[in-house]
Amino acid sequence: MTLETQNGQTRISPRVHQVVVLGAGGVGKSAVTLQFVSHSFLDYHDPTIEDSYRQQAVIDGEAALLDILDTAGQVEFTAMRDQYMRCGEGFIICYSVTDRHSFQEAIEYRKLISRVRLNEDIPLVLVGNKFDLQSQRQVTTEEGKALAEQLGCPFYETSAALRQFIDDSFYSLVRQIRRKERYRETARKRSRWRRLRSIFAFIFRRKNRNNNSNNNSHYSP
Repeated sequence: MTLETQNGQTRISPRVHQVVVLGAGGVGKSAVTLQFVSHSFLDYHDPTIEDSYRQQAVIDGEAALLDILDTAGQVEFTAMRDQYMRCGEGFIICYSVTDRHSFQEAIEYRKLISRVRLNEDIPLVLVGNKFDLQSQRQVTTEEGKALAEQLGCPFYETSAALRQFIDDSFYSLVRQIRRKERYRETARKRSRWRRLRSIFAFIFRRKNRNNNSNNNSHYSP
């Protein structure tokens, strides 16, 4: 959070979290995002080039501002991927439970993130959308859970049409981002403490050497 001054009054502005929504074309990334942002359902497929949204939410009693990038799933827009993968703090990878190919694509998106962000612990949520279309299901819930376990991330089956488990997915991602930030802050404090201890130890050793030197110089047999 940051402090802002307006009309002589100081107020706290919520921490902004950069969230990137990934997935193959047609899995419902835009529908999921719009349900979270505006509680409205996009019931037709309009191929996205790239859209961004902002939504404020109170998560675990703390305000957060989600800056959400809804990305293109089409191959012709892949040139932009590396850029937003470098900038994103957390990622939601979507597939459709009615499309096995999109499920396989989810694995590829995780590999792309790993390639751009080498050796980095990335907040991530796996989302299987369209679970309301049971008669068209091609990917089982168990397969989704198994993939999430493999990726080491939370898993939700969502329905953008029914607005089910949409908020849960985004909130879970923010919680991961916050945990990562707290870990970094703790690591920084420990590092500062270790440096401080080293400085004091150096000063103490130097002082002892000087004292010993002075004592030796005044010694007479």
